[in-house]
Formats: sequence, C-alpha cells, structure tokens
Amino acid sequence: MNRQKNAWPLPCPPIPEDPRLARIRDRDPTADGVFWYSVATTGVYCRPSCPSRHANPGNIRFHASPAEAHAAGFRPCQRCHPDETSFHHAALIEQACRSMDRAEIFPSLPDLARQAGLSPGHFHRLFRAATELTPAAYAQAVRADRARAALSTAETVTEAVYDSGFSSGGRFYERAGSMFGMTPTSWRAGGKGETIRFSLGTCSLGAILIASTERGLCSVLLGDDPQSLSADLRRRFPNALLTGSDPVYDRIAAQVIACIENGTMPDLPLDLRGTIFRQHVWAALRDIPSGATTTYAELAARLGSPGASRAVGSACAANPLAVIVPCHRVVRRSGDLAGYRWGLARKRALLDREAVPEPCPESDTDR
Repeated sequence: MNRQKNAWPLPCPPIPEDPRLARIRDRDPTADGVFWYSVATTGVYCRPSCPSRHANPGNIRFHASPAEAHAAGFRPCQRCHPDETSFHHAALIEQACRSMDRAEIFPSLPDLARQAGLSPGHFHRLFRAATELTPAAYAQAVRADRARAALSTAETVTEAVYDSGFSSGGRFYERAGSMFGMTPTSWRAGGKGETIRFSLGTCSLGAILIASTERGLCSVLLGDDPQSLSADLRRRFPNALLTGSDPVYDRIAAQVIACIENGTMPDLPLDLRGTIFRQHVWAALRDIPSGATTTYAELAARLGSPGASRAVGSACAANPLAVIVPCHRVVRRSGDLAGYRWGLARKRALLDREAVPEPCPESDTDR
C-alpha cells in the first residue's frame, strides 16, 4: 500500500506577536489611555510609555483600565503613575471642561478633539479616563446645573428653559425627571406649603440636625456649628415653614441619634428628593453593609453606568441624610478617603467605628 504523502501534520505557523508589545517597546505615548499593562514579576501596572526597564513579554498582561489592573491585584507604577492622567493631557481636558462650562451651544466631540489637537477617539478616551464621564454626559450635567440655577432665579419656567440653553420647552420637560427628580414647578416651589419639623442636638460626631416632612426623614446634617446647620436646611427648603422646639419631635430625633451612635438604622420613612439617578445611587448606598466599603467606579458599575463615577461622587456629595444613607462607605480606588460633605475626620471616625475587628493571630500552640 502506498503511503499517503504528508501523512504527518505540517508545522503550525508561529503565533503573531500582540501589536501592543511593540507599542510598549517603543514607549509609545499615543497608546497611553488606550490600554495599560501589568508585569507579573513586579506586581505593578504601567502605562505604555513608562520609562522603566522593559519586562519579559511572557510576564506582561494587558488591561482596559487602571481599575481593571487594580482589581487583578496590581499596584500602580511609581514612575509613570498609570492611575493619573498626564499633566499635559489633564490641562487639555480641563480646558475642554471649561469650554463646555462657558458655551452657549455645546461643542461637538470632533470640535473638542480638534481644539485639543487630538483625534476624536483618543480625546474621548482621555476625557473619560480623567473625568469618568463621556463628553456628552459632562455636557448634560452642565446643562442640568444651569437648569437648576435658572429655575431658582427666573420669574417663570419658560424663562428658565431658555436661560439654561434648551432650544424648546419640549426637550426641557422631557429631561426634567432626570435633572430634578420632580416637575420643574415643584423644584421652584422650594418646599412652599410644607411644614418641616427639626431638632438640633449633639452626638459623638459633633453638632447634628434632624428634620422631617410629613412624608418622612428629609435631613440629617452634621457639623461644628448648629446655626450653620439650620441655615443649610433653610437654603434647601427656602419656602417651607420650619418648626423647632417640639418635645414630641425631639424624642424622635433622639431615637435617630441613638441609632447613629449604635450603628443601626432607624425604622422611619424617608423623604429623599433628588434626580432619578441620585435616587438610584442613594438606594445602592443603603445596600452597602456596615463594615464594608466600595469605590465610586464599583458603585457606578453596579448601577449599570460604568462611566458615571463622577456623577456617583456628586450624588454622594448631595446626600441629605448623613450616616442614614451611608455615603461614607465609598472610597477611592486606591482605598484612600475621598471628599466627604461633613469632613474627612468624621468619615474616618465612622469607618473606624464600623470596621470589623480582625481575628487574633493563632499562637504556635494552636497550629
């Protein structure tokens, strides 16, 4: 029987090299913000332009973001600081943000990229890495801030529509729910016709103000000065009737303070007012158990908006119920404490209070 030619398998062609390796070897600065890489033997991750000594390609892994590299257990390189935007890029993004802050007609992505001297794709990646928002989402946030300011000063809602840059009332009302969490008319009312009971006291965190509407607890404010807390409540509800020195409500407030001191949640209805997105963030914060923390990026991803870390931070800063809505349990990706509306010292005190004690190490006789 004749032996068939080529009975043995032919050699497999070599696997082509990942083109990203060449960009790392070239220390290509245009690859910064496109991908990051980690080195298994050092435990660090870098940007492609990192000046450090080249690593063995077999030890290199690629990541789509610093958060992904951090989640994989790698720490940022101390030479290229891959978790930070370069100073040059940071200046370009800052300039783009200020351009949108001042614009009457928001520039398009190609226009913003052209002003920065970058391609639209590269600019979009850098902007998102720096602000954790897309340029379009940032423009929407600017417009929403303008709308809220306009409603506070304009004589009519129609005047506020055009003062905030909307081309028509239809588009304004279409987005009103996401911008205000209520109708524009209700937002302008500022609590008109409502009675809000409040009580001032002290706790281990300093001065505290507890306030409720007929619907439920609406404010838990912390600070050093009781008068400033009262002024804060007045700014939030400028047209409401505020009543204090109520013995019945003082007892309710004392129960809330006791719960805060004991690390438990009061069994009271809440009256949380904010945009739809902020309502979602505040609900997610209440699901974080005591003793645990999360990051702004993780919370944004949990809400189905992985690029909205900055918006999550804004929602935490606007939280009206200190401790009850535990925004103090949100930290930076590095684990460091981020800003806290009522002061970093209070945030640290709350986290230390909630920390689960570590088990004692085993002695030699226990092994």
